[in-house]
Amino acid sequence: MSRIGKKPIEIPQNVKVNLEGNKLTVEGPKGKLSLDVHPDITVKLEDGHIKLERPSDAPFHRAIHGTMGALIRNMIKGVTEGYTVVLEVVGLGYRAAVKGNTLELNLGYSHPVLYQIPPDVKIEVKENKIYVSGIDKQRVGQVAAEIRSFRKPDPYKGKGIRYEGEVLKLKPGKAAGKGKK
Repeated sequence: MSRIGKKPIEIPQNVKVNLEGNKLTVEGPKGKLSLDVHPDITVKLEDGHIKLERPSDAPFHRAIHGTMGALIRNMIKGVTEGYTVVLEVVGLGYRAAVKGNTLELNLGYSHPVLYQIPPDVKIEVKENKIYVSGIDKQRVGQVAAEIRSFRKPDPYKGKGIRYEGEVLKLKPGKAAGKGKK
């Protein structure tokens, strides 16, 4: 049994949940999200809770049962609290700045890297940190991954863009003069 799918999902007071066919819409103080629920999963709205049921114990049905439960929980958290991913820009002369709806990154290339900020995501820059926030967990994570891909952390010096708290295992450099007789 899927433990995540089996648990009823509690709906907070300030959140409205609407179910039309297989389309589940969640609206809260931060915004509105919708999800197409898998046709094999049955969704029931009962007294402040959302319950999910599956037709059988087949491995696929167990997997999609838990996945749908996790997606709905993420939607409810997104419209109430929102999600934020913090990126650190590490390196001498590496900088980030928001200009209008464009993120400008100076990452040691001969030109600045310009990234158009999507309308459903908010980006702020403070000191050497980039704050990517929004209500859709998947979208926030995808935008953060795209920004990180412009200059991934160097395995020797650690320079580049990394997630906050990401631990890098740095490679040792070339051992100078070792092995000479």
